[in-house]
Amino acid sequence: MTKKNVITLKEIAKELGVSISTVSRALNDHPDISVETKEKVASLAKNLNYIPNLFAKGFRAHKTNIIGVIVPDIGHYFTSTVLKGIMREAEIHGYKVIVSESINNEKRQAEMLQTMIQFGVDGILLSLSRTTISVDSVLKTLENVPLLLFDKVSLKVPCTQVIIDDEEAAFSAVEHLIQTGKKRIAIIKETEDSYNSKMRYLGYLRALRTYNIEIDESIILSSENISMQNGKRLTNQLLSMKVKPDAIFAITDSAAIGAIKSLKRSKIKIPQQIAVVGFSNSNSSIVIEPKLTTIDQPGNKIGVVAAQYLIKEMNATTQLEPKTIVIKTNLIVRDSSFNPN
Repeated sequence: MTKKNVITLKEIAKELGVSISTVSRALNDHPDISVETKEKVASLAKNLNYIPNLFAKGFRAHKTNIIGVIVPDIGHYFTSTVLKGIMREAEIHGYKVIVSESINNEKRQAEMLQTMIQFGVDGILLSLSRTTISVDSVLKTLENVPLLLFDKVSLKVPCTQVIIDDEEAAFSAVEHLIQTGKKRIAIIKETEDSYNSKMRYLGYLRALRTYNIEIDESIILSSENISMQNGKRLTNQLLSMKVKPDAIFAITDSAAIGAIKSLKRSKIKIPQQIAVVGFSNSNSSIVIEPKLTTIDQPGNKIGVVAAQYLIKEMNATTQLEPKTIVIKTNLIVRDSSFNPN
C-alpha cells in the first residue's frame, strides 16, 4: 500500500501564491487577514481535505488542548464510567482526550507518563496501577505538567486528588450487615497494600470494633487480583471451614459476584445463611441473582470533577494549592444482604 500524501500549509500556500504564515493566520481567523483571503484559504483547504496537525500546532503555541488520561484497566466498568465523565467535561471546555492503559504495571505506567509528555499534553489525569511502589515517575511528571490523581491515589504525591471515602463506604457496608444480624463477617481484599484496598479494610475493621465484634484473622482473605474467579476460589475456602461466616464483604463487585456463584453452587441460601455485599455498583450487580447489595461508586461524577479541577489548574496563572476532593457514595441495598421475608 502506498503512503498517502498529507496536505500541509506549505502546499496550500504554494497553490494560492501566498506565504505559509498567511495561510496559518487565515485558518485561525486572524484579524489582519482579509475576508477574501480567508475564504480562498478555507475553500482550498476543504477541497484538498487539509487536516491540521494538532501536535505541531501545539508545540508552536506551547498548548495542544489535549488531556492525557492513564488508567489501570480500560475494560473495567467503573473505569468506563469515569472516562465518560472526563471526556464529556473535556469536550465542554474545548479539550481532546488521549487515553492509555497501564495494565496495572508500574513500568508501563512510567512509560505512558513519558509518552504523554512527548505528545505535549496540557495536563494528565492518572489512576495509579495496583502494583505502584515508587512514585518517582509521577513526581517527575508533575514537574513538567499539571497532574491530578483520581480513584487509585497516593499520599506521597503532592497534587490534587479526587477520591471517594473508601473507609467510610466500607464501614457503612459492614455496618449494614451487622444491623441485619450478621456477626461473623468475612472480607475478600487485595494482597497488595493499595490505597483503595487498605482504606476499605480499615473501614471493615472499624465497623467490627464499633459493634464489639471479634476480629477473626481466618476469615480475612486476600488475593492479588480481586476477580470473579478469585471471589469463587476464596469463598470456597470460607465454605470449607468448620465454622463458616454468615456474611462476606468483597471490596469489588467482581469478587462479590464470584462469591454468590460459589454459594449458589454449594446450595447456600443467600442472604439467610450467608449474605454478600460488594463495591462499585457495576452493571453486573443487578444481573446476578440474587441482586447484589453494593456501594454505589459514582464514576461519571468522579470523571467530571477530576477534569474540572485539572482544567482549572492548567489555566491558572499561578500554581494552585493541591486539594483532596471526596465524592459521596451510597449503599445500595438489594437481595443479597436483605430479605424482607
